[in-house]
Amino acid sequence: MQHTVNVFLAGDSTVQTYEPEHAPQAGWGQYIAEYFTKEVRFANRVIGGRSSKTFVEEGRLQTILEEIGKGDYLFVQMGHNDSTKSRPERYTEPFSTYASYLKMYIEGARSRGAIPVLITPVGRLHYENGEFLNDFPDYCMAMKQLAAEENVLLADLMTESLAYYSSVGYEETKSFFMVSVNGTDHTHFTEIGARRMANLLADQLKSLRILPRLYAAADTK
Repeated sequence: MQHTVNVFLAGDSTVQTYEPEHAPQAGWGQYIAEYFTKEVRFANRVIGGRSSKTFVEEGRLQTILEEIGKGDYLFVQMGHNDSTKSRPERYTEPFSTYASYLKMYIEGARSRGAIPVLITPVGRLHYENGEFLNDFPDYCMAMKQLAAEENVLLADLMTESLAYYSSVGYEETKSFFMVSVNGTDHTHFTEIGARRMANLLADQLKSLRILPRLYAAADTK
């Protein structure tokens, strides 16, 4: 009999699970479980507005580490709020403090026998001259470098999301974001967009053989 594997999520508002009153705003963490069997239990500990730094300083990582155990996973998507220089309490520099904080998640998970997985920040709706742009290139590069140095699994959701946006075009991609509802928000996802991002991530995790044999048979793209 397959035992339950716990997957803890640490990240920002693009990952967050939202209460019904915030619909249609959603995060991919709300839907990721749909792509796995019941033996995988996702614990979404994400709260909006947090960076790799503030998630640690507020004790949120420590709370996860008090629960996580051997064979569990810690998925970490950080970068959106780390880049906000106008909010110094959040800001981290990509190749120094950002990498240092991410290393705390890696070391914390491993010290409990858990498996850390780094996830590059998901793409925003930034479209110029017929191209979808990466708003966080240095953070993505820093995360990839750290993953290589520390031999950590990495899912490149930035690259996958931008490629997907390009494949479906601007108008459909716009429907993935709250700008299609309120006219201003190019960062946060609608329920449609959040589910698409969850599907993209699940496909990438499967290709990386993360949580092998625990994927749901149905493809709900």
